[in-house]
Amino acid sequence: MINDPVFQPITINKLEIKNRICLPAMHLNMAEDYLVTDQLVDFYAERARGGAGLITVGFATVDELSSGTTNIGAHKDEFIPGLSRLAAAIKDNGARAAVQINHAGKNSHSMMIGGKQAVAPSAVFSRRTRETPRALEIDEIPQVIDSFAQAALRVKKAGFDAVEVLAGTGYLISSFLSLLTNQRTDEWGGSYENRMRFGVEVIKAIRKAVGEEYPILVRMNGNDLMPQGVGRLDLQVFAKNLVAAGVNTININVGWHDAKIPQIVTSVPRGAFGYLSKEMKQQVDVPVITGHRVHDIETARELIGNGVCDMVAMGRSLIADPFMPEKARTGRKQDVLHCIACAQGCFDHLFELEQVRCLCNPKAGREAECLIEKTKTPKKVMVIGGGAAGMSAALAADEKGHAVTLFEKTNELGGQLHLAGAPPGREEFLELAKDLAQQIQLSGVELRLDETVDEGCLDTEKPDYVMLATGAKPITLPIPGVDLPNVVQAWDVLTEKVQCGKKVAIIGGGAVGVEVALYLAEKGTPSGEAIKFLLINGVETPEDLVKIATKGTKEVVLLEMLEKVGKDIGKSTRWVMMQDLSRYGVIVKTQTKASEITSSGVRIEIDGRVEEIEADTVVLASGSKSENAFQSVLERKGIPHQIIGDASQIALAYDAMHSGFDAGSKL
Repeated sequence: MINDPVFQPITINKLEIKNRICLPAMHLNMAEDYLVTDQLVDFYAERARGGAGLITVGFATVDELSSGTTNIGAHKDEFIPGLSRLAAAIKDNGARAAVQINHAGKNSHSMMIGGKQAVAPSAVFSRRTRETPRALEIDEIPQVIDSFAQAALRVKKAGFDAVEVLAGTGYLISSFLSLLTNQRTDEWGGSYENRMRFGVEVIKAIRKAVGEEYPILVRMNGNDLMPQGVGRLDLQVFAKNLVAAGVNTININVGWHDAKIPQIVTSVPRGAFGYLSKEMKQQVDVPVITGHRVHDIETARELIGNGVCDMVAMGRSLIADPFMPEKARTGRKQDVLHCIACAQGCFDHLFELEQVRCLCNPKAGREAECLIEKTKTPKKVMVIGGGAAGMSAALAADEKGHAVTLFEKTNELGGQLHLAGAPPGREEFLELAKDLAQQIQLSGVELRLDETVDEGCLDTEKPDYVMLATGAKPITLPIPGVDLPNVVQAWDVLTEKVQCGKKVAIIGGGAVGVEVALYLAEKGTPSGEAIKFLLINGVETPEDLVKIATKGTKEVVLLEMLEKVGKDIGKSTRWVMMQDLSRYGVIVKTQTKASEITSSGVRIEIDGRVEEIEADTVVLASGSKSENAFQSVLERKGIPHQIIGDASQIALAYDAMHSGFDAGSKL
C-alpha cells in the first residue's frame, strides 16, 4: 500500500523509529537469576529481524522486591553486560530497543522474592497473590523512587534506545494511584493529587538521571476496569501530569490483572479498547500507543490511519508470527500466521510457572533449537489427516526438505479447529484453520482433499514414512436411551449438522460441553451490529440491552459428574467462559450423574436423589477418544510411521500443533 500509515517513521523525543509497530514488554519467564539468557537474546533478535520498529523487553526489576528471578534484572550494575548483549541483538537486527522497568508491588508473591513480604502503599490484601503486602514506610518511598531512576540509568548505559516505566495493571505505581490499594493519610495518599505524586516523582527522578534527550515512555491503563477504581478520565489527568514531568510517549493498555472484564481472550473484539487511546491523544501532545487485541495489520492500519493512535503494540501477534511486519510491508500478508488469543501457550504457561510458548508458532521461545536444516536424505512422506497436527507436521517436514503429501478425507482443512471456533467469541480458531491452510498452499506440500487413505492408496503411493494425524472421535456414553432420536453429539451441534429443540440438556461439562452450552445459549440474541444500532438510536435503555443481548431462545442445562465444569479449559480463558455461562442463563449442575435418557429428557442422580431434567434435545459432550485404527495397517505392512495429535493422545490444540511440528522437523 502506498503511504501505508503503519510503515511511516515516527520520532519519540529525538529517537526515529522506522515504523509504527511496537513489540511491547511481556513477561516470558526466560531470565535466570535476573540474567539475560541466550534464549531471550534469540527470541528478541528474531522479532527484530521480523521488522518491528520498536522492541521493548521486560519488565525489568528496579529492586529485589520488584519481582522474581525469571524477570530481567536492572537493579544491579552486574546485570548491565547482559542487558548490553540484548540491546545489541535487537539493534543489530534492525529495530530500536527499549527496556520496561517496574516494581510489581502487591503483585510480588513471597515465593518469588525469596520469602520476603511484598511492599505496597498500604497493607491491603491482594487477591492475585492471596497475601497481604507490607505498607511502605514514608522514608522508604524516596528510596524506591531512586531505584527506578538508577535502573533507568543502567538501561541507558547498557545501550538501549529508550526506557519505559510500567504505571498500570495493579503494580506499584498504579497501586499508589487507586483508593482500592492506597489508604495512606500522608502526602502520598488521600487526594488524587497526592496519589499521583509517586508516579510523577518516579518520572522526574528518571528524567534527571538520564538527561533531557533520552526517550521515556510510560505504559499505563486507559481504564483500570476495577469497581471503584480509576477510570479513563482520571487516568487522562494522570497522563498529562506524567508528560509534564518528562514523559515522551504514552503507551495505553487496559485493566488490572485483578479485573473481572476480559482483556486479552478471543471474545474481546480486535481493537476494542482503541477508544481509550483516541481520547488520550486529545489530552496529551506526545505520541500515543495502543495495544490489546491488535492482532493483524489491517486493524493496526485502521487505528493509526484514523488517528486513534500513533503506534500499535503487537505483543502476542509477534510471538505467533515474528515476521508479520516484514510480510505486510513487502505485500505478503497472505503468508501471515495470526495470533488467535487462545492464551494456551503464553499466559496459561506463565500461570504454571513455565516459559512462554505459542500454540500457533511452535518455534516461539525455542528459536535456536528449532532451526530447521535441509535433510540430506529426503523421504517421501505421507501425512494422513488435515487438522492442526497434520498441517503442522506437513509444513515442518516440507521445510526440512522432504516430499510431503497431505491427505484429508473431507473437503476442507482444519479438523477440530472448526469445532473450537464455533462458539460465540471463539471465531479466531477458524482464522488459524484458514492461516494453516494458506501456509499449506504456499508450501511445497501436495494436498489431496476428499481422499480417504486405505491399503490400496498405500500400495500406490509407496511412502517412506507416514504421519498418522487422524484425530479423535466423540465418545458415546453407555447409558440407557443413548440411541433415542432426541440424542445428538456435541460435535454435530457445533458443525450445524443437527438442530436442537428449545430445551436442551448437555451431558458432560468439559471444554466441549461448555462450548456447546454457550453456542446454544446465544441462539436468538441480536448481533453486535444490531445492539449498536439499538443503543445509538435509543430504542432501548443500556440496561435492557444487556438483558436482550444475553437472553436467547433456548433453555440450556449443563450436567457434569465432577465438582466443577471446564476443568480442561486454560486458566486465562476458563473464568471468562464461566462468567458467560452465568450471564446467558445456563443452568449448571455439578456432581450430577446422568443415569438414563428418555424421550422427554434425562434422569439424573444428584445428592442421592433421582430427578428428571426436561429436554427436547440431549447433547452428548462426554469427551473423545483417539482415532488411530489405521495404525494396525501400517504396522502390518511394515511402514515406518508416527502417530501425532489427538490420534496419539487427547489434548489441547497447543499440543496438536507442537507434536506435529516436532514430528515433522525431526524426521
